[in-house]
Amino acid sequence: MSRVNPPPMDPGMDDGLQLDVAIIGAGVSGLYTGWRLLVGDLAEGGTRPSSVHVFELSERLGGRIESVFLPGVSLAAEIGGMRYLQSHVIVNSLISDVFSQELTPQDFPLGDDKNHYRYLRGQRFKADEWANAQADRRTFKTRYFLPDDVVGFDSDQLFNKVIYDVLMADPWFQERYANQVKFTAPYDYTFELTARDWDDIKPNLTYRKPGPYQGKKVNDLGFWNLLKDQVGQEAYEFLAVAGGYYSNTINWNAAEAFPYLVGDFSLASVEYQTLKGGYDQLGNTLAQRFVAQDPSGKRAHLWGQNGLTALTAAPEDSPYRYVLTLNNVQSGKSWTVYAKAVVLAMPRRALELIGADRFFTRPQVSAQVRKNLDAVISEPSFKLLMGFESPWWNQEFQAVAGESITDLPMRQCYYFGTDPANSHSILLASYNDMRTTPFWSALMDSPHQQLERFKPRPTALASREALAQVEDLQAPAVMVAEAVSQLQELHGPANPVPQPYVSYFRDWTDDPYGGGYHAWRAGVSVRDVMPFMRRPDPDEHLHICGEAYSDQQGWVEGAFCEAEKMLQAHFGLAWPAWLDSQYYLGW
Repeated sequence: MSRVNPPPMDPGMDDGLQLDVAIIGAGVSGLYTGWRLLVGDLAEGGTRPSSVHVFELSERLGGRIESVFLPGVSLAAEIGGMRYLQSHVIVNSLISDVFSQELTPQDFPLGDDKNHYRYLRGQRFKADEWANAQADRRTFKTRYFLPDDVVGFDSDQLFNKVIYDVLMADPWFQERYANQVKFTAPYDYTFELTARDWDDIKPNLTYRKPGPYQGKKVNDLGFWNLLKDQVGQEAYEFLAVAGGYYSNTINWNAAEAFPYLVGDFSLASVEYQTLKGGYDQLGNTLAQRFVAQDPSGKRAHLWGQNGLTALTAAPEDSPYRYVLTLNNVQSGKSWTVYAKAVVLAMPRRALELIGADRFFTRPQVSAQVRKNLDAVISEPSFKLLMGFESPWWNQEFQAVAGESITDLPMRQCYYFGTDPANSHSILLASYNDMRTTPFWSALMDSPHQQLERFKPRPTALASREALAQVEDLQAPAVMVAEAVSQLQELHGPANPVPQPYVSYFRDWTDDPYGGGYHAWRAGVSVRDVMPFMRRPDPDEHLHICGEAYSDQQGWVEGAFCEAEKMLQAHFGLAWPAWLDSQYYLGW
């Protein structure tokens, strides 16, 4: 099966273009919306739009999903979103049923902890040390000064303990859900709560531990506040570092954090999948299916390098409701599009950059949009890829997949894999977020300094000509040198780290993304904000959708669920025949 590549995007202009629906943003939510509008079954009374066009500021589609192919390696390396869960029903249904001719799922293996490292506070050990000690009824101690009752817990187990303790301390929860959570043995907690259960729990759960937060709704607490109150600041630092992601432990909405942690990260049995040939093929396939609805480009069209700069109401005598002003990047000229409906399929920062709150004419609605744009936190994220001539991690300590974690600024490395036809291999040399991204920002080009780029080195399988095509994508040389130094410190002197022959990096904090993912703020009524954002003013046909304002933030599934609810509620689409009728889409 060949790789699905994106269809070409039109970088031109068509001043005065008239459309039924204009979609701003060619990430997965925008592409899904366009495709569904043209092929989805209609509900009773629904009307099919005659023209749907998607407009994208950049030169590529897919948003924060980007699969990269380094010279000399046929494997896809993921510089953005890279995997999905079996619980992501829309993603699974699209891949396994609707797009089965184009896409092939494959496991995203996590490897074996006995071959992975943890390097925390200068203490280097294998990731299975906790499990080995627990099996032998020993207590494995790190250099964190934890409360006596949690010494020996790994980070996932400690997250589970905290969440279990808070849930079971509330009589309201015990009365309704006590039989769906279990403490079965030392360190072992299980949660058998559905997404629908969690949507009942999140706004109703009360914090019962005596102290400053007693009696408050968990929804109104920051997760850092709660973790510190439950296990202390030192244990909080342990969770933030050993868990691998600072974003999981920032002071975001504690009630939203609970299902996120026990369903996605601290669940021991969690299994991930991706796509053979690169996860970005999901967006590419949506785009291909979208444009296939009209090869002439009139009914379905993808515009690239055209960014929205203004949106105003059309004249009262016009059959169209909105006038969009777009800036064409190649020419620098502005042009006008008329539309009956507009979908802003964009993350928070992009919405702020275009001043989306000003698009709503009623002052009270505009003010509410402005307030709700700030209901989520944009979370910085940075990734650095490296190509090596051989998989030194496999040769030196038998790692074949998965991650090692450290408190160094690199935070995590993923052993992505080796080309099946040769020995060239890919390493995600740094996957970091939140508090470590400024460390790497100082090693990037800026208006104040231009840094020398890493010079790709030809190998037997990566020619000088092939490497010349990626020279402008290379990380600064000082960044690569720093990352190699940290890789060496993480893995120790017994595992020498060779020099890479090629690199690639992406700072997702850059505009217009503003971050790799998002998190709800403490105190936000998520069940009210989510439907509001899908159509802020019932008198307007102006909509917002995407991962940012979903209850599965950081996942493609969240973007799809928000788009699907918007399409059914406001565009007259019926429930898709290919989607399980019992699947819960959320608020």
